[in-house]
Amino acid sequence: MKTLHFPKFIFVAITLIGMGFFGFAAYAGHWWGGYHWARGANPLALQLGDNLSSLWDPYLGIASSDWSASSVLDTAVVPGAGNPKSCGPVAGRVEVCNSKYGRNGWLGLASVWVNGSHIAQGTVKLNDSYFNIAKYNKPAWRQFVACQEIGHMFGLDHQDEFFTNANLGTCMDYTNDPTTNQHPNTHDYGMLETIYAHLDSTVASSLVNGASPSVAGIDTSDRSEWGRRVRTSGDGRGSLYERDLGRGQKIFTFVIWAD
Repeated sequence: MKTLHFPKFIFVAITLIGMGFFGFAAYAGHWWGGYHWARGANPLALQLGDNLSSLWDPYLGIASSDWSASSVLDTAVVPGAGNPKSCGPVAGRVEVCNSKYGRNGWLGLASVWVNGSHIAQGTVKLNDSYFNIAKYNKPAWRQFVACQEIGHMFGLDHQDEFFTNANLGTCMDYTNDPTTNQHPNTHDYGMLETIYAHLDSTVASSLVNGASPSVAGIDTSDRSEWGRRVRTSGDGRGSLYERDLGRGQKIFTFVIWAD
């Protein structure tokens, strides 16, 4: 499998953004922004907090098992830390939640807090206001969205952002029919090996000390909290947003929109 050398990938990404190129087709390297979890040992041990209803639990279990098949990841499903509706982040781990977040347009969200170049915490939100309707109330849709939003937590981007393109056989691919896009593929695992090819001397597990309560209490369910749109998918809607919190802290929010 061919992978891009890290500096070249970052240069290409910066160049495309500078040219105003936000929508994109499939590409060889899908590491978003160079962000990753700091780790002192291989594999990266990461907890996934289960704030899900019993209907969603099996999909989280499958996603955790799928991603842990990577040689550099070892995820563990643990009890959730809070209210599924608010789904607040917890330093050093990922909280996975489902709730009726409202007919606000989005089907699933992955919000990733970063500190410098390292991921510090993250939340995944699965919107039952849409998953309870006939089109999305199907195992394939639930598994696809859960797998993709959790995949963003490791530093992975989408492999393709055009819903009408042929399926790539990975949950990191946009699709109108997720039948064959419910799990990671070998390219995802190879990209993870590139992302986590090094070890870190420290582990970034929290935001900078002194973060204000207003920063800590950001509600990522509300699109007004996402910040600026940095990329548009093939259907013309925002797929990635960035909110700069200052002092090297940012929140990136990946969005899958419902029809």
